[in-house]
Amino acid sequence: MTSGDKYLTLYDMPLIRAAGIKGFDALVRERGGDPEGMARRARLPLGALTDDELLVNDASIGRVLEIAARELDLPDLGLRIAERQGFEMLGTLAVAIQSSPTVGEALDCTSRYLFVHARGLSVEAVADPYGAKGVIAVRYGPPSGGSLFPQGTDAGLGFLHRSIRYLVGGSYGLRTVELPHRPAAPLARYEEFFGVPVTIGRPAALLRVPTSLSAQPISTGNSAMRSLALAHLEAQDRGPGQAAGPQVRAVLEQSLGTSVVEIESIASLLGVHPRTLQRRLAAEGTSFAVILDELRMARAERYLSSTKMPMTQVAAALGLSEQSALSRCCRRWWGRTPSEVRRHAVS
Repeated sequence: MTSGDKYLTLYDMPLIRAAGIKGFDALVRERGGDPEGMARRARLPLGALTDDELLVNDASIGRVLEIAARELDLPDLGLRIAERQGFEMLGTLAVAIQSSPTVGEALDCTSRYLFVHARGLSVEAVADPYGAKGVIAVRYGPPSGGSLFPQGTDAGLGFLHRSIRYLVGGSYGLRTVELPHRPAAPLARYEEFFGVPVTIGRPAALLRVPTSLSAQPISTGNSAMRSLALAHLEAQDRGPGQAAGPQVRAVLEQSLGTSVVEIESIASLLGVHPRTLQRRLAAEGTSFAVILDELRMARAERYLSSTKMPMTQVAAALGLSEQSALSRCCRRWWGRTPSEVRRHAVS
């Protein structure tokens, strides 16, 4: 057993989206390293270097970061990775977080749905370990309280810090930072990154923040978008391998008639590139256009046969730009005009 392998015994090897090491490949290449070779030695699938959606073993992520830090002589590699990662790497969860009205609700959302991004990690608000008045702590790490690889902890806590800054638009009153390990990099590097004193050898990775942070509003709050994102997150299977088709259908069912239903917007909500989504749907024998058309047809039949909604409202409820588009669809689906479909249903 190597010195790194001891961390594997502290918790079951969970899965994480490969987006967790976004920026790793470029950083290693810039430093003259071999990311593919490092991935093989860490037992990390090579696809994880290019496919953000690939679910991989969290321990392999931790190992590859430790290997790279050692071989490239970059003891602060985890912080460097955090500096390169954007909020969007969280996919649909990022949409829900950014759309939350306050930081407190954003943290609650993260705590409830982080499993979509990483099943073995948690972010939660906890009591301040020192009992300081007006201070709480945001804890990052395995829900069981086990340990992570040091570079992985640095990357995750660093990303959490930068994400909160992004949400509030700058400084958020961070008091101190606590790390559960002894960093390989000088402590001054961490204090420069976080901008506050850093304590090492503590029981958990924490950001100590003012209690008032929870009530701080988020300028990008959007209740409609948050509801859509939460509906998608709530429907997620906590096991790997959920098909793309049902995910697209679930999001379309929530958004049809209320927001844009182009593949770009739906792919963004699902946290994938439109071309990636197209490929996955094609592999399942369908397409975005087919799923959207089937959903529109089913809804059109219901609206026309069981309601007296004006045709303009029916068209809008189907996400169609005008009534003439509804007429063209009805002729293609049933060989009738919308009015004929309605009369036929009544008769």
